[in-house]
Amino acid sequence: MTKKYEFSNEEIKGITRMCKENKNKNVDRRLRAVFLYSKGEKRAVIAEKTGYSPSYVSRLIGKFRKKGLAALTENNYLGNNRNMSLEEEREFLNNFKVKAEKGNIVSTNEIKIAYEKKVGHRIGGGQIYRVLKRNKWRTLMPRSKHPKKASTEAIEASKKLTLLSKTGWKKKETMEL
Repeated sequence: MTKKYEFSNEEIKGITRMCKENKNKNVDRRLRAVFLYSKGEKRAVIAEKTGYSPSYVSRLIGKFRKKGLAALTENNYLGNNRNMSLEEEREFLNNFKVKAEKGNIVSTNEIKIAYEKKVGHRIGGGQIYRVLKRNKWRTLMPRSKHPKKASTEAIEASKKLTLLSKTGWKKKETMEL
């Protein structure tokens, strides 16, 4: 059986002071869990009172032992992990913008490969689209028609044949002849 961690009077005073100063409800729950543990409550009872699991209460106590109050009061949100600042992204995409303005086709795969070289590691497929969206890039098609598109005369002739076959006029014309 492991030895229960003993809290010093300074630690208990620090937890109490932080509870009074704190305005974040998530931090308050963590502080309350450690405070209850310092008063001798069991982990299962603390879990019921705070809404945490007993194993999370143990992790909170371990964090407190290693890092002190800072471990309980900091928020470890993992969002917004950009590899470059917005200015660096604009500068990076400017090379591709110049290429596109000259009439060349710029693909996202080409941008992704260059981005990975610049940051020094691989990135997910969706990340490059978020970079482009952040910098207000949009999809442009360089040509208005397909190179193998039929002529307008052939298209019109096809439309006439389709119209005749749908209405049954074609059959009547052949019978009269």
